[in-house]
Amino acid sequence: MADIYKALADETRRVLLDELLNRDDQTLFEICGRLAMNYGMSMSRQAVSQHLDVLEHAGLVHTERSGRYKLHSIDTAPLAQIAARWPTRRAQQ
Repeated sequence: MADIYKALADETRRVLLDELLNRDDQTLFEICGRLAMNYGMSMSRQAVSQHLDVLEHAGLVHTERSGRYKLHSIDTAPLAQIAARWPTRRAQQ
């Protein structure tokens, strides 16, 4: 679970997750373009790829090959583990 917290600690990775939540199955090229257009973030492909690797290692992003393309998609299941670990207390009446 520590990997999830490390992955979420960085603002850039949270933006990447937001972008993948808006549209799944994106290539690295598409992600870089959308980050530049939607968020004004101009990062190298290598930097974005490294952030995606951290997210993938944490289980928050899954990849699959489609021909010569590598498609990235979000997996929110690990986030449910966080919510299950610390359930909210109900207000006392």
